[in-house]
Amino acid sequence: MSRLTAKDGLAERLWQAVVDGDEHTAARVVHGALDDGVDEETLLLEVIAPVQEKVGVEWAADRITVAQEHAATAINERVVASLAHRRRQSGEHGAPHRGRVTVSCVDGEWHAFPARLVAEVLALCGWRVDYLGAQTPTPHLVAHLHHTNPDAVLLSGSLPTHLPTAHAAITACQAVGVPVLAGGRAFGPDGRHARALGADRWAADARGAAAVLEEGMTRPDPSASRQPVDDLPHLVDQEYTMVVQTRSLLVKQTLADLETRFPAMRAYSDAQRERTAEDLAHIVDFLAAALYVDDTDLFTAFLTWTADILEARQVPAHSLTAGLDALAGQLRDFPRTVELIREGTAVLAEHSVRPVPGPSTHA
Repeated sequence: MSRLTAKDGLAERLWQAVVDGDEHTAARVVHGALDDGVDEETLLLEVIAPVQEKVGVEWAADRITVAQEHAATAINERVVASLAHRRRQSGEHGAPHRGRVTVSCVDGEWHAFPARLVAEVLALCGWRVDYLGAQTPTPHLVAHLHHTNPDAVLLSGSLPTHLPTAHAAITACQAVGVPVLAGGRAFGPDGRHARALGADRWAADARGAAAVLEEGMTRPDPSASRQPVDDLPHLVDQEYTMVVQTRSLLVKQTLADLETRFPAMRAYSDAQRERTAEDLAHIVDFLAAALYVDDTDLFTAFLTWTADILEARQVPAHSLTAGLDALAGQLRDFPRTVELIREGTAVLAEHSVRPVPGPSTHA
């Protein structure tokens, strides 16, 4: 269940509007609350944010469609934008007075909504915010920093598979003398991955980010260049590199192995084969991310989340175990990788409530 905490039923009213695809009602709920004296930060963080979280929860539980999820997210984004436009047109908060920051998503990260909320909260706090949005390539981010020289970069990531890219971005920003404040679920619930990747600070949410900036951030020494292995010594074993470089081959060979084990797969439609290959690719991607930061929990959390998604869609979660077993056979010469797969298989065995043999049968 999501954390709907807003008073007076605002969040529930907004939820009903966005799930119905009713943008006008959604905007009316939020702007009406603003007119009634609810402050904008509360609306952003205690009404809109929980509703967006519920969108994800309901999609995962297969209670709303992908189309509804996309539509609801788009409506929430436009409602946030409408609040920002209203504030700026009214001049209610005046000119920025605290300094300048850049808010950006990691390259490849398309979940931009959390970053947008952070950007708006910081603007409310008096910061001049350059919001770069989703999937910002690191070279373009660095070029922007050269041009604007901000007090800090706030780097957002939701998917742990982008942690290697986040690491490169953190290092690149620090190399031009700009400190990095990391945030988002990709960096772990306690910020463990932000620290491992060398980020200057971590914040759990928008208010936390504002508090960190209020304290002030020290600029890093641009001359102190470093390589990934300096932060993550375990990378010296090259297992992460080998898994990433052979990703396509791993998926192809694992799919072939599954067809040998389960001849019924040969009758799969093209759509079923494509979805099974996508499942395997996601497993490899999360396996690589776990290898990169040396965190078993990252991989097992993904597997249990995926198991719940599959079960909500009437696909036996035990099908994941078959894929892991076949993948382990391809990676038997990599001890750290095999151990991760072993841990994942054990967690799935405890998690599964309906063990049914066979591979994924997505329609």
